[in-house]
This record gives sequence, structure tokens and C-alpha cells, in this order.
Amino acid sequence: MQLTAKTREPAQINAIALKAYARVADSWSLSLRDAAALADMSQSTWKRARKPGFTGELTKDQLLRLSAIIGIYKSLDLYFSEALARTWFTRPNTGPLFGGARPIDSAIEGGLPQILAIRTYLDALRGGA
Repeated sequence: MQLTAKTREPAQINAIALKAYARVADSWSLSLRDAAALADMSQSTWKRARKPGFTGELTKDQLLRLSAIIGIYKSLDLYFSEALARTWFTRPNTGPLFGGARPIDSAIEGGLPQILAIRTYLDALRGGA
């Protein structure tokens, strides 16, 4: 039996990632400014990117950001109650990565390395790292 991997075109990958990220941003009730900054986009680009049929390119950095953010969302969903999972990212946090700041502010300011650190931190809380 031969297995064949289904390959996707970059435009398909971008569309899937943007659709999933838009759902996360909506679930977390992110402002336009925060959602755009977290994805490393201008607000006008994010407005266009969240609409079906967006044909713009995403950088590898942006795709990795979106992937890590979706992973953060999934970790929160597994670890916390629904109410807390939906607000955790936008609430002040005294954890070691945040120093009283909101995780979203930490992620925006620290960029991809901080987003990945948050993902690792949550995986460790779940016992996955």
C-alpha cells in the first residue's frame, strides 16, 4: 500500500491559517489593533486578510506566528475552563513570562520568540514539556 501525502498550495495554507487565526481572535475578543499586531500585520492588511479570498502572501514568520498562536489557543482550551481559556491571553498575569502584563502585550512586544515561549510555557503547564 502506497501512501500519498496531500500537498497544499501556499495560497491554501495561508487561507487555512488566516481563517483559524480569525476564529481565535474572535474567540479572545481581540481588538483590530491587537489582532493585527499579534499577526505582525498592519490593521488595514488584517482587515483584508480576514476576508475570504484574500490573495496576499504571508511571510514564514507570520505563518509561524499564526501556528503558534493557534497552538496557544488549543493549550488554553485543554488546560482551563472555557471562560478562563477565552480571557487568559488578555488578562494581567503574574507568571514568570509576563511580570504582571497581559500575555498578549508580552507577545506583541516580544514578537515570535515570546509567542513561542508562551506556547512552551503552556505546554509545560499541561505536562507536555
